[in-house]
Amino acid sequence: MQRRFRQLDVFSTGPYSGNPLAVVVDGDGLSSDEMQQFANWTNLSETTFVLPPTDPAADYRVRIFTTTWELPFAGHPTLGTCAAWLDAGGTPAADDTIVQECGVGLVTIRRSGGRLAFAAPDLIRSGPVEPELRHRIESTLGCEVVDVAWADNGPGWVAAELPSADAVSTLRPDFGGTLDLKLGVVGRTAPGDDADVEVRAFFPGPSSMEEDPVTGSLNASIAQWLMLRDPSLTSYVARQGTALGRSGRVVIEREADGAIWVGGEVTTRVSGVVEI
Repeated sequence: MQRRFRQLDVFSTGPYSGNPLAVVVDGDGLSSDEMQQFANWTNLSETTFVLPPTDPAADYRVRIFTTTWELPFAGHPTLGTCAAWLDAGGTPAADDTIVQECGVGLVTIRRSGGRLAFAAPDLIRSGPVEPELRHRIESTLGCEVVDVAWADNGPGWVAAELPSADAVSTLRPDFGGTLDLKLGVVGRTAPGDDADVEVRAFFPGPSSMEEDPVTGSLNASIAQWLMLRDPSLTSYVARQGTALGRSGRVVIEREADGAIWVGGEVTTRVSGVVEI
């Protein structure tokens, strides 16, 4: 059966500078095994499938797959799927607000010009890591960390802050002893830089990808962690993908009610149909 298909560049600053996402716009009728097989074939960090919502408050439902498993939530698939759904003719109930249904529940997305942003979902695990885990992380990174904590909004993130953006950019981690860890690393840039922090996301283990170019879920959880520690921090720009030859930008904004929005540019690069 032919199904509408999009491949998008998420959190991009120019052509092919962000994180690619494959979206099957017509996912209804596919089994979980068929979705997983197709996601494995695309060989991208995530592939999504758009489905009719089961919650009347949602505009659409999405299932998110890596090459090997399904995720309850992920950031760049959230923005990319929303863009693909809109591009394919989807009409939200509200003019500039879209409600996505996924494994963690309902996620609100808003659009402003060419930028989409999602409301960061609540963390499902937070707080300091165990001393033994902190030691493992420092051994893996080969350096001491400023702070480290659980910052999990679905994928299982642990976040570590390093003394500087340069320390993040030059990391050469050795994951031989921490294959079960999804690790996000952040460091602050020097004044005058075009971004405020440098971020990297590592997925050690059996996956075909060890580092993600630009990661919405991680940037959302890092924002919640940093802003909890520093209430005066209300907005910043995160740079990610430098070590992989990308130049992704993620815009973080916190509103007066405490809601944190994670946004960026999304561009459709491939549009057509696939046979599934």
